[in-house]
Amino acid sequence: MDQLITGEFQANGEAYEPKTLVDGAYRQLRRDIIEGRHAPGAKLRVEHLKDEYEVGAGTLREALALLVSDSLVVAQGQRGFRVAPISLADLEDITRTRVMLESEALRQSIENGDEAWEGNLVSAFHLLTRAEEKLAGDLDGSVNEWEDRNRVFHETLIGACNSRWIRHFLAILYRQSERYRRISVLNRPVPQDVHEEHEQIFKAAIARDVDEACRLLSGHIWRAFHTVSAVPEFAQESASRKVANGR
Repeated sequence: MDQLITGEFQANGEAYEPKTLVDGAYRQLRRDIIEGRHAPGAKLRVEHLKDEYEVGAGTLREALALLVSDSLVVAQGQRGFRVAPISLADLEDITRTRVMLESEALRQSIENGDEAWEGNLVSAFHLLTRAEEKLAGDLDGSVNEWEDRNRVFHETLIGACNSRWIRHFLAILYRQSERYRRISVLNRPVPQDVHEEHEQIFKAAIARDVDEACRLLSGHIWRAFHTVSAVPEFAQESASRKVANGR
């Protein structure tokens, strides 16, 4: 079974070590964009960033090209690169697509998962629970660990899915979702019922209740969308969308 490595930790809980300079620059840039250090729409100047990331211009351009394929960076021809913009409409599209793919991936994973998958899921849920306990008392110091443990939990849930393409596209969608979720976390704490949602999904998956697990997962992902849509950055767009929809 292929592992998806999309953050600071692998599915087995071990820290991921970049294999090349390009990989290292790509991952650090990606993390900085997701965490908002490079704001949406900001110009990414190679001549400045190469010193900040301590790599050559060629290496940095290769890393930026990889980020273009992740839709986190936009190439502007001869004008260079910019951080991809964000919008509530974009997040809704991401959310709808993620629900569709992740529900199918979870269905396949529950049907195909063996005892090793169950063991990995138990471990991932335990580590996520510990991270959520830390987050309740130290938001600023624990949010990065929670994000990584949350990612590993979701990846482990679908770890027995046979389709590498579904898992590949979900890795991209998850990173896109995290950009928006970070904005929400900066404005308000992670809701306490998120742990309950994770626990319910975990129990349904372990019980091999495919329909219930997929129903819970879908609701969990959509609730994250509604939480983000309530933050000040999206207040005007959210209000305009409600007027347009007659609500």
